[in-house]
Amino acid sequence: MASVFSVEVFPDGSYGNIRLVTGNEIFFKKSDDDRDKIGEEALYKTEFSPDEPYENYMPKDKNFEEFCYRSAVLNETLHTYIHPERMPMWLHLTAIPLKTDKPNIGYCAFVQSFSEAPDYSLRSNTDPVVSANVLQICMRLHGSNEFRNTIHDVISDIRKMCKAEHCCILETDAASRKCSLLCEALSEDTKLSSMNKYIDDDFYDIVDTWHGSIAGSTCVIIKDEHGWEELKKSNPVWYNSIKTAGAKNIVLFPLKHHDDTLGYIWAVNFDADKTHKIKEMLELSSYYIASELAGYQVFNKLETLSSKDMLTGILNRNAMNNRVDTLIADETESSDPVCIIFADLNGLKQVNDNDGHFAGDLLLKDAALTLQKHFPEYEIYRAGGDEFMVLAIESDKEKLEKQIMKFKGATASPDGVCFAVGWSFSTIGEIRKALHEADVNMYADKEEYYRKYPERRR
Repeated sequence: MASVFSVEVFPDGSYGNIRLVTGNEIFFKKSDDDRDKIGEEALYKTEFSPDEPYENYMPKDKNFEEFCYRSAVLNETLHTYIHPERMPMWLHLTAIPLKTDKPNIGYCAFVQSFSEAPDYSLRSNTDPVVSANVLQICMRLHGSNEFRNTIHDVISDIRKMCKAEHCCILETDAASRKCSLLCEALSEDTKLSSMNKYIDDDFYDIVDTWHGSIAGSTCVIIKDEHGWEELKKSNPVWYNSIKTAGAKNIVLFPLKHHDDTLGYIWAVNFDADKTHKIKEMLELSSYYIASELAGYQVFNKLETLSSKDMLTGILNRNAMNNRVDTLIADETESSDPVCIIFADLNGLKQVNDNDGHFAGDLLLKDAALTLQKHFPEYEIYRAGGDEFMVLAIESDKEKLEKQIMKFKGATASPDGVCFAVGWSFSTIGEIRKALHEADVNMYADKEEYYRKYPERRR
């Protein structure tokens, strides 16, 4: 497929209308053939007329315009292989500058093809410096088992490669409308602030606008006043946010894994003279970072599933055993004080038998909430069935004893959430002994409960 575009140039060097001058037979035929695959949002079904603005045939795309400008006006031969958001296909594109006899009009020829599956030989065909930088990032990502530490090193490398004041990776969760700072790097002489200053419960409202600013392309690049003015019109919320923060330019890429957006990566106040190489480097890097981030998030979810009790939401027996084993293995903390509290829920069997297991599940949930209410600063585990454990490290013994007695008084009635409770104060080095003593004391309290309410034993 081949086509020719013209770019209008103004005296100050900026550009105006970009027009589709012509295309070969395959260009128009292929556009019609692929329209159903690509979608109306990517190609408009408009009868071709020479020298009409390109946005009559496809949505406006700042990255496409920059590509045309650099080729037609700056006389650069350019190549890219991308997967725009608005298209379910990969686009292989080469732009070749053409001679012009008009002082204010530049021309370039485009040769392009589409493919549904990526061609990795094309994807890796890039500038040697960009390739070396991306390879360095990949080696860091795959050379460590500690993702959190590694990703901090990666973002620091990217900041230096971009010569930027600030680089950042933000994790996003569209379902909960939450975002969190994964990592960031700031230059030593910057006046920009950490993203922690800006991220709050309302920050996702700004993040939610980025998809519209990308507008079906691959990224957002704003590097001059013309770009800022366009952003001010199209996205005033984000414009005010980043201009107030002190941004002079910005490049932002979504971190996409398959069709899911996991977050965003950006560089602020970068070397504008290297915009094209920075774009290429982030385009490739974001692909690998998103892949690693997806694996990290899956691992975290599996770890959460393996350590959390799905009914009550508190930590489970597996997490409890791992925690105790870790404490035992760390001999440096063996003399630190610890308190173990075992709390066994009374009357669960009667509720299950009389009212059904749904009622029993509700009682267990209430039991967990009661423990969290009385011991909010300590670790709470469901040890199994109707038994719970509270782990209090470096606790104030006198204060904790008062909390325990208050808890016992609040859960003494057999008609509500009622616990048999046993506890033991010791040191981490003697934690096994503390576990045993707390368990023995809990069963003694259980026997006292049955003496008071013998009918409950049945």
